[in-house]
Amino acid sequence: MPVFNKNSARLRDEERARLIWLLTTDKSITSALSGKLTLAEQYDEGQLADDIAEVGALVAHLPAPDLADTLEALPSDERHALWNLVEDGKRGNVLLEASENVWDDLIDGMSDRALLDALQALDIDEQIYLVQHLPRDLTGRLLASLPAEERARVRQVMNYADDSVGAIMEFEVITIRPDVTLGAVQRYLRRLGKMPENTDKLFVTARDKTLLGELELQTILLNAAHRRVADVMESEPVTFQPQEEAEKVARTFERDDLLSAAVVDEDGKLLGRLTIDEIVDVVYEETDNDIRHMSGLSSEEDVFAPVTKAVKNRWAWLAINLCTAFIASRVIDGFEHTISQLVALASLMPIVAGIGGNTGNQTITMIVRALALQQIQPGNFSFLILREMGVALINGIVWGGIMGAVTWWLYDDPQLGGVMMLAMVLNLLVASLMGVLIPMMMTRLGRDPAVGSSVMITALTDTGGFFIFLGLATLFLL
Repeated sequence: MPVFNKNSARLRDEERARLIWLLTTDKSITSALSGKLTLAEQYDEGQLADDIAEVGALVAHLPAPDLADTLEALPSDERHALWNLVEDGKRGNVLLEASENVWDDLIDGMSDRALLDALQALDIDEQIYLVQHLPRDLTGRLLASLPAEERARVRQVMNYADDSVGAIMEFEVITIRPDVTLGAVQRYLRRLGKMPENTDKLFVTARDKTLLGELELQTILLNAAHRRVADVMESEPVTFQPQEEAEKVARTFERDDLLSAAVVDEDGKLLGRLTIDEIVDVVYEETDNDIRHMSGLSSEEDVFAPVTKAVKNRWAWLAINLCTAFIASRVIDGFEHTISQLVALASLMPIVAGIGGNTGNQTITMIVRALALQQIQPGNFSFLILREMGVALINGIVWGGIMGAVTWWLYDDPQLGGVMMLAMVLNLLVASLMGVLIPMMMTRLGRDPAVGSSVMITALTDTGGFFIFLGLATLFLL
């Protein structure tokens, strides 16, 4: 039998799964934790007490990130019951790790004072983030509880956009002077006793906080203690300004393999730092939002949200999809006479529309990714269109030829097979062209190209595919 460290990832996964299983398969546990036990549920109090004790032990042992994941995997009642067991000192970290779409459930029933107390264990930058995003206005009360220096920092951060570097930067940094020795730096670090998380470098500043360079920890360890900081520091470090877009900064972190970087103002004075921790959160959030937006889903929808809330979040794009489907049906209605003469067309239409939609979605996915990575520039745009059209033409000829031959064989009609092939070629060309143009136009208009692109391309390829196929059939077969 394998032996696991009590904090091993595998053991934590098993404990999290056990916690979810206990709460979702035995409603009496949730009822007991919520103080709503029925008379029937009280008959087996011995086993129930054991299960509740196990739930409590699991909650006490699991770290905040695992508890956040567990809470997100539970329906509302079970989520409330589990949240009641989380100790106050851990609640702030759990909120920080949980996604915004479950915060309503977690803070329901907590007073403003209790919520602020739960945030006290967090660093000031983490408190700012939560206060800004929680679905309750606590900004004034947080500011009133802070010392003057920290209050000024909060006001400064609140001036930055949510998706900017300034909104996610950390204030906790270790600074040193350029004229001290590495030995002095080592003694200084020992006196501090603790360094901020994800510290891989120290920042070298002048007395007016102007950033002069950075000193990596390995440089301190691998060089002689008598050497001066100015002689071994990196004098041209990668820096960011607080108004820069966080998503673009994340690409720089990936390209330059950064673990942390300084944030400076326009005068080069050190404001704070960014760490890989914040960057991972940015990348995860953007990826999650893009996946949802591609299908027209709200980025805030909780998978266990009430049905009414889910309906409200989804109805807008469904209404748009219904309108586009109605337009497609009107196109088909315009060729009613053609379909009545050739009934086989009705069974072949979905094939033309379906393969066009698939091609369009493939193209859009590639273009949205290329836009996110800033790979598309004015100089290569025409080449990109020609490339995608070439891919569509080859795929259309190959798969259109195959489907044309199958159609000929099924219906013993070579002309119908030819129309099928030509319609697939033309619809794939239209799908590829629109797959490039839709995200490009949305970017030009300042909109997120991932938002609803899948819905739009499906509508265009369905309508276009029906029109092309039935139009060709009308021209060549009647």
